[in-house]
Amino acid sequence: MKIYLDNCCLNRPFDDQSNLRVRLESEAIKVILLLCEQKKWHLVGSRVTEFEITSTPNQIRRKKLEAINSLSNTCIAINSKITSRAKEFEKLGLQAFDAMHLACAENKADVFLTTDDKFLKQALKIENLKIRISNPVPWLEEVLP
Repeated sequence: MKIYLDNCCLNRPFDDQSNLRVRLESEAIKVILLLCEQKKWHLVGSRVTEFEITSTPNQIRRKKLEAINSLSNTCIAINSKITSRAKEFEKLGLQAFDAMHLACAENKADVFLTTDDKFLKQALKIENLKIRISNPVPWLEEVLP
């Protein structure tokens, strides 16, 4: 299983855990990362992910995100095909970084996970999407035995 986590997912374990939803999503992401660490699943990253991580202002958080991202088996480079696809997604209402993440993941991963409700809602409306997209909690409940 090849999994692409957007930066919302990567950052979720470092968010305020007093909110039950945040805590559930954090735990789901930790399980996913553990299975990637155990080589049962594969984490897919991208240059977009790397850029967002390097732009993280908090140095401690940035180091933790870099450690998580080092689990990636694949780092998708940006090319003209990805840029073109991202522009299609932007025309459908996605924000630029979300569009780039989705375009990167579309042909290299089996699933794209996000905790961003607005992005998820918009992406699920895309008719010719070539990747499954979900929140990590229901997706994990579905795929675990």
